[in-house]
Amino acid sequence: MRLIRLLPILAGIGLVHAPVLVEPAWAETTLTIMSFNVWGGGGNEQKPVDETVAAIKAAGADIVGIQETRLEADPCTADVCPPAGTSVAKAIADALGYHYYDQAKVNDALWANAIISRYPIGPATPNDLGVPIDVGGRKVWAFNIHLDDSPYQPYQLLGIEYGAFPFIKTEAEAVTFAADTRGPALKLLFEDLKAADGADAAFIFGDFNEPSFHDWTAETVKAGHNPVPVRFPTTAAIEEAGFTDTFRAAFPDPVAKPAYTWTPTSEPTDPEDHHDRIDFAFARAQNLKVLKAGIVGEKAPEADIVVTPWPSDHRATMAEISF
Repeated sequence: MRLIRLLPILAGIGLVHAPVLVEPAWAETTLTIMSFNVWGGGGNEQKPVDETVAAIKAAGADIVGIQETRLEADPCTADVCPPAGTSVAKAIADALGYHYYDQAKVNDALWANAIISRYPIGPATPNDLGVPIDVGGRKVWAFNIHLDDSPYQPYQLLGIEYGAFPFIKTEAEAVTFAADTRGPALKLLFEDLKAADGADAAFIFGDFNEPSFHDWTAETVKAGHNPVPVRFPTTAAIEEAGFTDTFRAAFPDPVAKPAYTWTPTSEPTDPEDHHDRIDFAFARAQNLKVLKAGIVGEKAPEADIVVTPWPSDHRATMAEISF
């Protein structure tokens, strides 16, 4: 007689305890995710890559979408700025003891991108924008993009010169320019996102070079943050696809918590710049919870997690989520 058949009998006479049903370990998964434009791993300012590693460690990130793994070309202009040199993704991953995937294709949605993960990474999607990640038996997809920065609508609206593009005044003009500039990349992303159908969770990381529609509202205009309200199309389209802006889920008031990822290299009062949130970590999952979120950067109050010295011209965004 097999032992499995004996167990109910032995339990009935008190010789063994009846088995207890336990939920699988992956009944709920908690991850810390992060999007970080690493500016060549700090190399554009001759900074060592260990400063970038320190920022990722400070955030406690499990999965990171990084942009600008290679250096900016010299010269680098608003119109032409190809990546140069070798990717720092392997060096970052090795220092963390993580897996990594360099997104090596050249297309409208990439500019020297990579995905770094505590967990094993599978083969990429056709446009090289996403990879599956095995998180303790649960299938998670991570997508990572870097969108065109020229023309840049905040500069167009504020009369700040950047490339050979006209200044504009209205929301409609801003939406049209944004859609024309980043629409082709968004099309590639949505093609690749089909691979994540049915996954336990999916994340989209990126330097969008476009603000969130949550941050350019009538209330932020009244507070003096922006010149006009704009429903920016890229973040709107991603949320319409069922993704959650993890930072705004934690901090829904953009007046109280504007969260500028662009840029620590200038003062907020600089008339030749405009600070904004253009780096994002989106999440989609059944029973998604955003447990906490924050900006990682060089000093408070701009950063919730402070790391000095700071290696990049962007601050990073992170979130702890469960699903």
